[in-house]
Amino acid sequence: MRHSALVAVFGFLSLVNAASLFQTPLNVLNEESSLSDKWKWSDCGLETDPLRIRDIQISPDPPAPGKPLTVNVTATANERIEEGAYVDVTVKLGLIKLLTKQFDVCEEARNANASVQCPVDQGAYNVAQTVDLPREIPPGSIYPLSRFNDANAVAQPSLK
Repeated sequence: MRHSALVAVFGFLSLVNAASLFQTPLNVLNEESSLSDKWKWSDCGLETDPLRIRDIQISPDPPAPGKPLTVNVTATANERIEEGAYVDVTVKLGLIKLLTKQFDVCEEARNANASVQCPVDQGAYNVAQTVDLPREIPPGSIYPLSRFNDANAVAQPSLK
């Protein structure tokens, strides 16, 4: 029972609700940003991992403080995801650590009233969620990084 995709969206959405998994910056729209400041992500896992992220899209790109953000994640679960799965999220603004938090994947899915709920069976999934970003997000490049763990605390590859 491993995971990496649905955990990412729930962790990302949890993070957005709290104040999003990526070593490449998530640029917040401000006077100095341009439309070329597109958000990027990469999955550090292996093709053989039990859950694979196929695509992540955000809109608007770049995000704007105080505005809605829509996150679309396409993933394939190769194994069942059970209660107890969690994601460790760290968010940095440059070199400054803004947040380090652990999110319960299934609880976050329930709280967000997500279209996919635990347990998650094998198969392909598309999860879309819209959240309101807080106005207090500082301008600049935000670097979220996620590490996923199954219910048995087995760490999975990171998503950045």
